[in-house]
Amino acid sequence: MATLVIIGYESEVKAEEVRLALIKLQKDYLIDLADAVVVVRDADGKVKLRQMYNLTAAGAVGGGFWGTLVGILFLNPLFGLAVGAGAGAISGALQDIGINDDMMRKMAETLKPGTAALCVLVRQMTEDKVLDEIKPFGGTVIRTSLSHEDEDKLRAALAATQTPTA
Repeated sequence: MATLVIIGYESEVKAEEVRLALIKLQKDYLIDLADAVVVVRDADGKVKLRQMYNLTAAGAVGGGFWGTLVGILFLNPLFGLAVGAGAGAISGALQDIGINDDMMRKMAETLKPGTAALCVLVRQMTEDKVLDEIKPFGGTVIRTSLSHEDEDKLRAALAATQTPTA
């Protein structure tokens, strides 16, 4: 079962830094990410989702390959490529894997303009090593599916690095 964690940050840059740190940890086999999305509410209040995977591009590439293959069979590979790439792009754009986009957009409406949140769907992780790595970035826990005890540990770890403002 996957675990959802949403952490708010004061800027998109900070949220991207944490996502990059998590991707690095994934390469070291310390975390298994199902999805990691940076949700941004810009100064105008518009919400943008920065997905980890571009399904539209992946769909276009896959569709282009299969379209070309079918086109070769019917002696028109360029037409097959165009139709396949278009169909694949549409299919990819309509797919939603990982974290529900509508839920993230609704959550983003609660963010202050000019801030961001990192939404992470985790399959597995080595908790202590991951916490040590993201602790320096700080952040505010917005929502999790963790147990109360684990959520309190996460809040404490992130709060430990924040300096009080006077």
